[in-house]
Amino acid sequence: MLSLMLFLPLAGGIFLLFFRNPRAIRGIALGASLLSLYVSIVVLGRFDLHGGMQLLESYSWIPAVGIAYRVGIDGLSLPLVLLTQLLSAVSIVYSWRVDMRLKEYMFLLLLLQTAMLGVFAALDFFLFYIFWEVTLVPMYFLIGIWGGPRKEYAAIKFFLFTLIGSLAMLVGILLLYFNAAPRTFDVLSLIQQQPLAGQLRLATIAFWGFFLSFAIKVPMWPFHTWLPDAHVEAPTAGSVILAGILLKLGTYGFVRYSLTLFPQVFQQYASLIAILALLGIIYGALVAMAQTDLKKLVAYSSVNHMGYVMLGVSAAAFAYGKPDLAPAATTALNGAVFEMIAHGVITGALFLIVGVIYDYRAHTRGVDEFGGLGAILPVYSGITMVAMLASLGLPALMGFVAEFLIFLGSFGVFPGFAATGLLGIIITAAMFLWTIQRIFLGPANPRWKGLADMDTRELVALVPLTVLMVIFGVYPRPLLDIINAAMTTLVAALR
Repeated sequence: MLSLMLFLPLAGGIFLLFFRNPRAIRGIALGASLLSLYVSIVVLGRFDLHGGMQLLESYSWIPAVGIAYRVGIDGLSLPLVLLTQLLSAVSIVYSWRVDMRLKEYMFLLLLLQTAMLGVFAALDFFLFYIFWEVTLVPMYFLIGIWGGPRKEYAAIKFFLFTLIGSLAMLVGILLLYFNAAPRTFDVLSLIQQQPLAGQLRLATIAFWGFFLSFAIKVPMWPFHTWLPDAHVEAPTAGSVILAGILLKLGTYGFVRYSLTLFPQVFQQYASLIAILALLGIIYGALVAMAQTDLKKLVAYSSVNHMGYVMLGVSAAAFAYGKPDLAPAATTALNGAVFEMIAHGVITGALFLIVGVIYDYRAHTRGVDEFGGLGAILPVYSGITMVAMLASLGLPALMGFVAEFLIFLGSFGVFPGFAATGLLGIIITAAMFLWTIQRIFLGPANPRWKGLADMDTRELVALVPLTVLMVIFGVYPRPLLDIINAAMTTLVAALR
């Protein structure tokens, strides 16, 4: 079941290479993405909340060195898989009007979908590393070919930053492999063995190798400098996937690997990582407030929101070996994983919103160039306001639930850091409210009097995301139940 879900997009991408008709290419791309989404919904229907790692598949691949094709899914990876499927399908729908090198464009989107799903499902480090690296290639070409004026610079910067991190992680993987008995790349076996538990020096080297790779991907301050360039130059669908899913590969790695394989080292440096998270929270919000380019504003808000995730993760790491802090650590982790999903939905929608106004209407992203759009584009304005209010953490919307849980759990572990992080919420609220005021309120700018409101294609892409923001803001339990079962088990293992 998982293999079918993983490789349907890739199969669709290869199949569409044999067609020349643009309508057929678009239809095959969307069909393959939706079929994979359907299989993941079937997986959700079969998922047992308290079943641990499920739907395991394991096939010998390179037995001489202990490499196998191993995939599985649990309460951490399943929500991220569903997010990947949704945003991939939405990106294809939004890209319906793309006509430049359409075949290559759709193939790269489908290849990227398979690679991202593989990262979340892989349970063998060799397989994980392959999927991790493959995500670089399609995103590099999506930015470098279909991007903005500085696309080559942004694409190369994105590729080099991430590649350097990947090589550092490879050192950590090899240290785990050579110290395991028997030697294996099996993630579950390595977590159970803890091969570096008695070798603090090697464990520290491996931890920082993984840290560099994941921190660049998140991106944490000060490893974030590639993100604004990549976002601003990427096509709209590329920005949606980059912010909505690719950044989560880093936070997923911290929870799946850093917390479970190096708990002692992570606990030792948890306060330092929490400080970096706080710098990202406050710096990201302040720099976002200073932006006049709407796309760059949303990009810097991602640095802010990923800081919240890392605050929750570092709180859980700090609680290692302290049973009395386990409930707070579980709450913080629940909030961190929920924030991954919330940020993906909300910021994915925000980048689509930027694309709607920039790609086909105003052809500018200057926040100060608008004004009074609320009267001219009522539907667009309503959806944008919901997304921005969700991003700033308004109660009854998805972002609030995530941030509330993160700070509730973090206060129980290190209240000083958590209280400092609240400054980020205040600055973010001011930033988004000021943005709403400049774009949608006040007298209408005559320059935009003839703009058309959102069309059906754009509504099909954005309405599902907007609905999810409200549903999981009002009733987050279905998603939280899935996450909580996995996080409770993880924290219990860390005691």
